[in-house]
Amino acid sequence: MDEFIDIVDASGNPTGKTALKSIIHSKGHYHNTAHLWLYTKAGEILLAQRSFTKAICPGLWDVSVAGHVDAGETIEQATIRETQEEIGLTLQEHELLKIGVFPCFQHYDNGIIDNEFHHTFIAKLQIPIEQLKPQPNEVENLKLVSTSMFEGLLKHSQTNNHFIASNSSYYTAILDQIKIVL
Repeated sequence: MDEFIDIVDASGNPTGKTALKSIIHSKGHYHNTAHLWLYTKAGEILLAQRSFTKAICPGLWDVSVAGHVDAGETIEQATIRETQEEIGLTLQEHELLKIGVFPCFQHYDNGIIDNEFHHTFIAKLQIPIEQLKPQPNEVENLKLVSTSMFEGLLKHSQTNNHFIASNSSYYTAILDQIKIVL
């Protein structure tokens, strides 16, 4: 879907302008995304496998939920909406713990220029993974991994074709934050 997205400046401040997502990605406009990492009381982290139809990094494992912040939408509203859309989980704003904003500026061979600010939250997954409903064309699969398995996969991300290798420092920061709340 080619939705309208608010454009921000290189520091993440609103510009008051909007554009279609396709334009934002072709011109390289800075914009916000909402990321949510879910963890369990048992110390596991929910990973989502990107759909094999995705334009960027198809089939790789990544953040539990991620999506663009629509024009006029708050970061929290986008996080809650994307969580419902992508995995069928309803959360309330008070369940979200914001752990930071992570700049991610990347160019891809297919012409997409991703100049994103990942507004990142963590939240406890309080239902069994089997009750989640992955959205076709977005999420291929879901799995829970222990923090030690996460670390092992991350350690070999340059060669194991599991995580998006260029995001290693981001994944490390997320893991550190989740360990604090466990």
